[in-house]
Amino acid sequence: QVQLVESGGGLVQPGGSLRLSCAASGSIFSINAMGWYRQAPGKERELVAAITNGGSTAYADSVKGRITISRDNDKNTVYLQMNSLKPKDTAVYCCNAGRTLGTVVAGRTAISSWGQGTQVTVSS
Repeated sequence: QVQLVESGGGLVQPGGSLRLSCAASGSIFSINAMGWYRQAPGKERELVAAITNGGSTAYADSVKGRITISRDNDKNTVYLQMNSLKPKDTAVYCCNAGRTLGTVVAGRTAISSWGQGTQVTVSS
């Protein structure tokens, strides 16, 4: 079983930056892609960015140019560098994994439980 632990969230002012981390452990043999998702209160969960083990990436149009996803395969950790943050970025951010970039983008994740995620609040 794969376990994911998110960290790095917090309160920032508009225009500020945060770096989120998602550390994976356990049985990750079939995991080839990971993604960051976010969900605001009363809203559906949406993909923010995804990345494969080989470094291929996908981004939501709303965050392109402001957010960068990266990974350290040796540490089994995926990062989400968030710059120029806006109040609309306020949400709980969660990570998950899948077999391919496409499945992660589509939300067909390998881990059924999303966990608590990490809260990002952008406010002045």
